[in-house]
Amino acid sequence: MDWIENLLWNPDSVAHIVFLYAFVIALGVLLGKIKVFGISLGVTFVLFTGILMGHFGFTADIHILHFIREFGLILFVFCIGLQVGPGFFSSFKKGGMTLNLLAFGVVVLNIAVALAIYFIGNGRIELPMIIGVLYGAVTNTPGLGAAQEALTQLNYSGPQIALGYACAYPLGVVGIIGSIIAIRYICKINLTKEDESLKNADSEDARHKPRLMTLEVRNEGLDGEKLSHMKSLIGRPFVCSRICHEGHVSIPNQKTTFHIGDKVFIVCSEEDAEAIKAFVGKEVEMNWEKQDMPLVSRRILVTKSEINGKKLGDLHFRTSYGINITRVNRSGTDLFADPNLKLQVGDRVMVVGQEDAIESVAHVLGNSLKRLDHPNIITIFVGIFLGIFLGSLPIAFPGMPTPVKLGLAGGPLVVAILIGRFGYKLHLVTYTTMSANLMLREIGIVLFLASVGIEAGANFVNTVVDGDGLLYVGSGILITIIPLLIIAIIGRLHYKINYFTLMGLLAGSTTDPPALAYSTQTANNDAPAVGYSTVYPLTMFLRIISGQLILLLMM
Repeated sequence: MDWIENLLWNPDSVAHIVFLYAFVIALGVLLGKIKVFGISLGVTFVLFTGILMGHFGFTADIHILHFIREFGLILFVFCIGLQVGPGFFSSFKKGGMTLNLLAFGVVVLNIAVALAIYFIGNGRIELPMIIGVLYGAVTNTPGLGAAQEALTQLNYSGPQIALGYACAYPLGVVGIIGSIIAIRYICKINLTKEDESLKNADSEDARHKPRLMTLEVRNEGLDGEKLSHMKSLIGRPFVCSRICHEGHVSIPNQKTTFHIGDKVFIVCSEEDAEAIKAFVGKEVEMNWEKQDMPLVSRRILVTKSEINGKKLGDLHFRTSYGINITRVNRSGTDLFADPNLKLQVGDRVMVVGQEDAIESVAHVLGNSLKRLDHPNIITIFVGIFLGIFLGSLPIAFPGMPTPVKLGLAGGPLVVAILIGRFGYKLHLVTYTTMSANLMLREIGIVLFLASVGIEAGANFVNTVVDGDGLLYVGSGILITIIPLLIIAIIGRLHYKINYFTLMGLLAGSTTDPPALAYSTQTANNDAPAVGYSTVYPLTMFLRIISGQLILLLMM
């Protein structure tokens, strides 16, 4: 029976290590699906399962635990960076700036409350442990990993900060959702009125979306004018994809002339539609599919890497193939086909023209779904390589005894965000299917959580029962609730933010998926998801960096 003992207890056995991780992750993910009052802890239950196994003596070689922990963290934060990168900088525009400033306020207040507890308690809770409690209170696992990596740089040998994280996390989830509910009653919010207000705002924002319309030329000033001159006269960007002259349909080019009574199919932005309609003529009904010329419209998928980053106008599709591209769908959003729009792998372009011409354009763009099914491994590992290099660079600041490093979490995150946004300029294809991104992300986070739990498990019970476990729990509740209530009241009363958007802001500023799930279920619209995704990139970046900076500055 030696093989059973070796499989269960030998920390140097590869079979034991894989067996242990598989059991901890499988059981943790399974338990994480259980909901209590509609709330589940998700993959974070892997941490508690690891702690349980570590408590009963199931462990592995410390160096192996550290390697798997850091590699899992790198995979997780890098995939997050790739996902949020394309929208990271655009999230600061217009209304997004207000939401991000409020989210920044939540992060700052979380840190302020945590440090206040540290100083008021006169060091009763050690600084590394209060950072662990802080990350548990805001349910931010990548930040915990970054903080642990910073402690490794400082040769820290004290208690595992994951213990503070584990104590604060469960009530952190409850506290975030509780704050969302509390602000509804504090500000006396009527959900029906909020829904109506949101719909009115959505109708105003719709002006930026593509508008498709058929116009009959009525302006005598356009009679005999070419399309190029017509565009200069109107002064608004638009695409004229088809023209019907004397019953004959064709695809116009810059030299096509217009006459009174012609019918034209126009694609423009919603905000320009009325101006174009007033200049050209009235909107009419017409079935373009039943005309004499066999024109078809089809969505073509951009899959060739050489197209990545090229401007739509530089491809000269209209002059070369006699077709029109009217709009581009990117990540589920329709974009107006401006000549300066840069195409990216994964875009779907709407092409109008003859069947053979569309086939030629499809060949140029790729249109191969199979090609997108293969993840771009080169980009992922080039990014990780550059991220590790950047994270290892020491950055010296005057008055600091130890140079600051972005570390194994911050470096890959920064590089992933930059690659996700600007990778096409280096001919790096950053497109990864959502399923592939989620798979790598989930594998990374469960490996990290399992490693942290197994290592921390040996001392967990002593910490909670005989140590300061209850103090960690109480501190975590204060760190969670106080900043959220303050910022939520400011956002509601001063900035007049819609409650449904505010729910997403509070969930996103704590990077808490259970809170987002509750908010979406309550709102029955996508406003919480929009608010969450607007502040998530900046918040995640700040969470990962801030803990490291505090430890490096104050220890």
